[in-house]
Amino acid sequence: MKAKKKTLTNDLVASIETKLSEAGAQTKKAKKAIVKSAEKLAAKLGKLMKKAEKKVAKATTATASSVKKAEAKAKKDAKKLTKNADKALKSAQRTATKKAKKAAEPVAVAVAATKATPKPIAPKPAATTRKATPAPATKPAATKPATPKPATPKAEPAIATPITKAASPADDANPSGPSLG
Repeated sequence: MKAKKKTLTNDLVASIETKLSEAGAQTKKAKKAIVKSAEKLAAKLGKLMKKAEKKVAKATTATASSVKKAEAKAKKDAKKLTKNADKALKSAQRTATKKAKKAAEPVAVAVAATKATPKPIAPKPAATTRKATPAPATKPAATKPATPKPATPKAEPAIATPITKAASPADDANPSGPSLG
């Protein structure tokens, strides 16, 4: 890095001196100032170049790691596909054997059905645990004419409550009164 800075500084000094030599002779102080400023400029440019190199290096390592990740993912997907294919094959074999068993089963079921047909079992009525009560005895008709009794006044309720529509849960939530809708 130091070698790059030195060569860059020398190139800057040379180009600046050639441009200034066209204007006239330079003093030692001017040459020193040119060298100093060229060194500062070379240092700044060196930092920028270093950042650019880091970016390039990072990009190459990032692409290498992304390539590795892609390969790992491809390998994982291939493994998953083979696993799924195996499962599908086993499932197909299972269904084929079930179909073969079902095809052989109806003959055996038909033979068993003709041999013994179970009789339907009627449900038993539920037993009651209540005792039968005798019917109330009827009173013979009265031969005397009924005399009306004088009506006794009944006490009126202290608070009369009007009959209204039943309250709904929405009315409970609304303290301002029942809703009209």
